[in-house]
Amino acid sequence: MKMVSAGTTFCCLLLFLVTECYHQRPKLHPKVGDKIQGLNEKSKTRGFPGQCQGNCLNGSHCKQFCENPFHGEIGFTCNNKRWQKSIETCTSLTVQTLFQETNAISVYEPSLSGNTRFSSDVLLSPSNEEFIESAVEGIQKKCPDDYACIINSVRSAEVTSGNIAFIVELLKNISTQLSSNINRRKMQSLSMMANHVLNRAAISNWAFIPERTTGSVLLQSVNSFAENLNINDEPENIVNEPFIQTKGFRINQNTQGKSFNFSMRVPDDEEDVEGTVFIPWKELQKLPPASQAISIAFPTLGRILEEAHLHNESLPRQVNGLVLSVILPKKLQVFLTFEKINKSHTAKAQCVGWHSRKRRWVEEACETTMDVMDKASCRCNYTNLLMSFSILMSPKTFTNKTLDYITCIGLSISILSLILCLIIEITVWSQVTVTEISYMRHVCIVNIATSLLIANVWFIVASFFDGAARSYNWCVAVTFFSHYFYLSLFFWMLIKALLILYGILIVFRRMMKSTMMAIAFLVGYGCPLVIAAITVSVTEPRKGYVRAQACWLNWDDSKALLAFVIPALTIVAVNLIVVFVVAVSTRRPSIGSSKSQDMVTIMRISKNVAILTPLLGLTWGFGIATLIDSSSLVFHIIFSLLNAFQGFFILLFGTILDQKTREALKVRMSSLKGTSRIEENSTYNPNHGSKLVVRSR
Repeated sequence: MKMVSAGTTFCCLLLFLVTECYHQRPKLHPKVGDKIQGLNEKSKTRGFPGQCQGNCLNGSHCKQFCENPFHGEIGFTCNNKRWQKSIETCTSLTVQTLFQETNAISVYEPSLSGNTRFSSDVLLSPSNEEFIESAVEGIQKKCPDDYACIINSVRSAEVTSGNIAFIVELLKNISTQLSSNINRRKMQSLSMMANHVLNRAAISNWAFIPERTTGSVLLQSVNSFAENLNINDEPENIVNEPFIQTKGFRINQNTQGKSFNFSMRVPDDEEDVEGTVFIPWKELQKLPPASQAISIAFPTLGRILEEAHLHNESLPRQVNGLVLSVILPKKLQVFLTFEKINKSHTAKAQCVGWHSRKRRWVEEACETTMDVMDKASCRCNYTNLLMSFSILMSPKTFTNKTLDYITCIGLSISILSLILCLIIEITVWSQVTVTEISYMRHVCIVNIATSLLIANVWFIVASFFDGAARSYNWCVAVTFFSHYFYLSLFFWMLIKALLILYGILIVFRRMMKSTMMAIAFLVGYGCPLVIAAITVSVTEPRKGYVRAQACWLNWDDSKALLAFVIPALTIVAVNLIVVFVVAVSTRRPSIGSSKSQDMVTIMRISKNVAILTPLLGLTWGFGIATLIDSSSLVFHIIFSLLNAFQGFFILLFGTILDQKTREALKVRMSSLKGTSRIEENSTYNPNHGSKLVVRSR
């Protein structure tokens, strides 16, 4: 059974934002079974050969040479009897192309022999290290002041996986071997080359680089190069590229607290995301007078690094903000504010720092000081090994085991209670439905119990459709019926509230029972059907009806969830007014009433409110408190307790605590006991029947 895992989805349903807003992002390191970018996408892999020929056995591998003007190899893995690209080392960059005067890389056409054939780790081989060193020597000879002689060749190179690895290795050697006398122009040149491989169009190709630490190497290369940058009395903005920005300032004794403010566009988002680095005055005073502070922002690097901590399963995988680097001369405490990319209610933040030696995110580097829906603030400790910071999707959400257990236990008890409630209603139906009002009251109880029972059953069915393996059409069907019966529950609770109001306010004029029944069923089942049908017909053609990872109404794309939230909250508000009217009418004014009489009145009002609260769905109103980002886990637990056990409360307050129902049940049970005794005596005493005849005479 998946009941424990299903509890998470049910609790989110009770919060009206089921599994809120999940943003799908493409994986950077594809696994077997993933759909991988096709080889025919010319904008990214021009001139590559087709897939491998021959038999495709699951798990088998093959390689093909890259076509001119690229040299290297493409590795394929067989999955589901189809060849899928797994690695690629196709590069068109060499010393000749790097220093050629023209930008047309296609001029270089290497032969099919010699350099064309090399292994997938060629960029890390000793011969390749010599090749990169030759490129650095060429820079020292031709353009040592600003590296301008290689910028055009790098920026015009196609962003294949092999070219990305080549450029990153080039930047690494520049940062280590050409690290003296770094000025503004050199920093801009290196950033322009880094910007080329950080482009949004290049992100998917990072997945096919054989060396998985390439992203970390790029980050460390840029940071270490910036450490040697000399800032004079220049403007704060040093680099302003689309995918890398650098700012810096000098520090003197009069420098107050300083902030670096960044605003950059992240992948899959049409709006800019902001980030701020703040160094307080007290921390700046710890630095020598002739110091400087530098900060670098990366909007796309987080996507590249987020898979680097696969072995640390305690951390989530999605980076949810900019990656901000800080360059300082000594260890300090810095404060950072990140605007979230995913601003959904459940997107809690975990502040982290990138450990350059461990090459993964570590949460010990930072403390989360503020976490609201659209941004998070962090207090981080800067060291030589912890220079870059960001926020991850936090695992510390309210979908924990406590809520899971409450949901599973409460759901089980509710289903059994609702079945028992229906059995009792059937048993005493003829005794408790004498008047029109009592008849309609029990009609409402039966339909409330039936709607909630069926809705809970559909929820259990939905819990077996996880995000990894599910039929989309079945998920749409499950979502439709769940939506319909949960709405029916609320509309029948509305009918019960209006029936109570009808009994209080209208005394002399009564509607016919048939008219009341027609209106009740039209509202109770007709209105939910109209709402559910319109919702699926409007949102399903655009594939915006269900969520990506749960069989429930979509929120992020189409706001289909409003078709449940608006009717539910509206009915809760109306029912709350009805409860208030009942409480006022229950208080009978009397002249010279004693304290004991007042206490009796208070107890009567409290009893009525307690009975009506679960029957009219007022417990769902407590969910508003849980929508506040800073709400405590206690509110979520209370809300889950009240609503997961709603079926039990309906049995208790709607059936068992009703005096007429109890009396009718006692009579029914007594008659059944009497009948059983008569049958038992008739079986064991053959003369019993004649004695009864004599007594009857």
